[in-house]
Amino acid sequence: MCSGTVSNWLDGLTRSFHIPLNFLVLTLLAGCNYMPEAGPTGEEVIQRQVGAGPDSTLLQRYETVEVSSAVIEILRHRVPDSFVGRFGDYRPSSEPLIGVGDTLTVSIYEAGAGGLFSPPLSTDHFTGSKNATIPEQVVGRDGAISVPYAGRIKVEGQTPRDVQTRIEKALTGKAIEPQALVTVSRSVSNSVTVTGEVVAGARVPLTVKGDRLLDVIATAGGVRGPVHDTFVQLSRGRATVSLPLSKVVADPRENIYMRPGDIVTLVANPQVILAYGATGRNAEIPFDTTGISLARALAKMGGLLDNRSDASGVFIFRYEPEYIARRLRPDSTLIQPGRMMPMVYRLDMSDPNAFLLSQNFPMFNNDLVYVSNSPSTELQKVLGLAATIISPTASTAGSVAYAVK
Repeated sequence: MCSGTVSNWLDGLTRSFHIPLNFLVLTLLAGCNYMPEAGPTGEEVIQRQVGAGPDSTLLQRYETVEVSSAVIEILRHRVPDSFVGRFGDYRPSSEPLIGVGDTLTVSIYEAGAGGLFSPPLSTDHFTGSKNATIPEQVVGRDGAISVPYAGRIKVEGQTPRDVQTRIEKALTGKAIEPQALVTVSRSVSNSVTVTGEVVAGARVPLTVKGDRLLDVIATAGGVRGPVHDTFVQLSRGRATVSLPLSKVVADPRENIYMRPGDIVTLVANPQVILAYGATGRNAEIPFDTTGISLARALAKMGGLLDNRSDASGVFIFRYEPEYIARRLRPDSTLIQPGRMMPMVYRLDMSDPNAFLLSQNFPMFNNDLVYVSNSPSTELQKVLGLAATIISPTASTAGSVAYAVK
């Protein structure tokens, strides 16, 4: 940008102030390379998507995409994370099973007195069924509990009704028509851990009825901060999905039933867009979790600066999931299974149609909006440098001319 424009402009200056042209041009062109810049020009963003690698070979660093109606239509299919979509099970939970660490209470009833678990018949007692309650027991690592005259009873992975049947069968012939009643007084294995930005983090036991996500959050005391600034992170097995709490509240399908061992973490994560370059406001621009368009984002950051910005150089930097990247750049070498791909979208705001496109272009958390400087801004810097060099020379020439007179 500097070479042709500056050389022509300087030709007239050298005649007026008798400064060697070669010296002045070389000085200013050297200054061009060291001018302070807020970032790359629009042309540089496009050109430098390919850079030199460690072995001096050219490597693709990111893909650039011109924003169009077709591109926006593809981005509409960028589906945010979903509990239903990932875990695929929103039916009521099955009947809880007993696990290691659970605390059980066992009561055994007999049909008559004088049995293993009932005192002998006497005039001080009424006839009829008798019972005995075994002290609470924690299910051991072997998955069993001890029952007098029945030995170790395997209970892990069984329902309370299954355990009752096992105990009654083991006591048949020893007790008088034994009947057992098994209750889970404290469940550890059938619980959900709720932590993070909640009033009281806790291990919440699941009920037989079935508990949804919002149920266990409410049991833990509810969320501390604003709903629109809070994300719910659900870990189940090896999978972890994060979703705005506002989406769970608004969409009943995302309020899925919990499973034993689930970990629910509430995270305060305000949504922001990063504004940078020739905009009215370089800052983190907050927005609510329901989303925001590029047009609204540009308005929030104060628009483009008239005296600096290049209207054709509005760029959005972000990472796209694999399925979106394949639709936008199916032949790109940057696409890797299961990996996010660096993308740079370009919008030419000098075209009136761009204002319509910007209203439908979706923005996401941590997107970076960069507006490059206009080429005239760089020229103004060069002219300022030239004025700095010429001013002392002009003053000296004027003084000499005055002395000669």
